[in-house]
Amino acid sequence: ATESHFKLTVVAADFEGLAAVKRHQRLYGILAQELKTGVHALALHLYSPSEWAANAASAPQSPDCRGGNSG
Repeated sequence: ATESHFKLTVVAADFEGLAAVKRHQRLYGILAQELKTGVHALALHLYSPSEWAANAASAPQSPDCRGGNSG
């Protein structure tokens, strides 16, 4: 079985001042090819360096898979 659930945490100065939607759009653009190969779930946690420092350098936990692709 191959992995299809991923959690990606990115801290980048380019995210400073960008809304969450714009951050996600940038990452989806970079990952477009990889996302075509059967990624079932992708949790993105995207921070500017100042946000990362304010969050004590930790991303939230992602929930466990509930088997949505078991058909």
